[in-house]
Amino acid sequence: MTVIADPSASAHRHAGYATGTRAMRVVGVVPMTPSIRHYRLVPADGGPLTPYRPGSHLIVTAGDHRNAYSLVDDGMLPTSYGISVLRRGSDAGSDWLHDNVSEGDVLYAEGPRSMFAPIWDQRHALLVAGGIGITPILSHARSIARLGGTCDVVYSYRSGSAAHLPDIRALAQSSSVTLFEVTGAQDTQWLLADRLANQPLGTHAYACGPAALLEAYQGAARAAGWTSARVHLERFSAPERSPGEPFQVTVRSTGAVIDVPAGVSLLQRLLDHGVTVANLCRQGVCGECRIGVRSGTVEHRDFVLGADERVAGDSMLCCVSRGHDIEVDL
Repeated sequence: MTVIADPSASAHRHAGYATGTRAMRVVGVVPMTPSIRHYRLVPADGGPLTPYRPGSHLIVTAGDHRNAYSLVDDGMLPTSYGISVLRRGSDAGSDWLHDNVSEGDVLYAEGPRSMFAPIWDQRHALLVAGGIGITPILSHARSIARLGGTCDVVYSYRSGSAAHLPDIRALAQSSSVTLFEVTGAQDTQWLLADRLANQPLGTHAYACGPAALLEAYQGAARAAGWTSARVHLERFSAPERSPGEPFQVTVRSTGAVIDVPAGVSLLQRLLDHGVTVANLCRQGVCGECRIGVRSGTVEHRDFVLGADERVAGDSMLCCVSRGHDIEVDL
């Protein structure tokens, strides 16, 4: 049995609502495709699990990495947490889980955390998944089915690489979930345009998958006249960015002035100067490194903050965003 050292022994541990770091025992490992495995986790101490909003994720310590993985269930009164992990062929934690974790092992996980929650008063939902992006979409679909709502699910996948396909098919057969399966980029673009142009009033749309699918989804939504408030998405990674211009930041608590060169993140410079900032993806997609801003002009480069939050200018994701004469509330 493998036990990974607890990286945060002092984390919050409320008996009935624990979202800090917890020891989790692996009670199931199921191969779903040649490159995707599904893991079932329960508290190692036998305690209760925290309910969560659909689209939430766990942060799992995987070797030398902390990775976020979407939870696949509806989140209501869970008895286990389920995550599905894609082997990416890189030294980034997911391959470590594939190579080192078996049933009976103990991992450490933080959460659940919600960054891709549903709009609860929606009248209908359009759910779009590409590849491993089915994981949060399945969570949304299961929640909608449990609550008696309706949704369309568009699942774009490569042949032989469709995780959870039996699950989403079974859900569509036994509930008010309508499933549209598609392979190939052109057919996916056509289906997205068709589904986005033919949704009832009150529909919200959600998408998760690779960058090309998300770009096609956003473009089809704009072409169909959707407002941004009804178009939601979750990214696994961010596109490449320019290095940006150098700038200075003042740390409010100490008055220290920190230079941030072009091509270097504010997050890294804060950590270099001993300022503790929680962080995870370092790509502006997870929201972990959000910090307060007291003054100055922020150049937002993240994929988390909404339009109103950007206009307010009182916070930023310091892993990617930059600015001018900023004072941070740290």
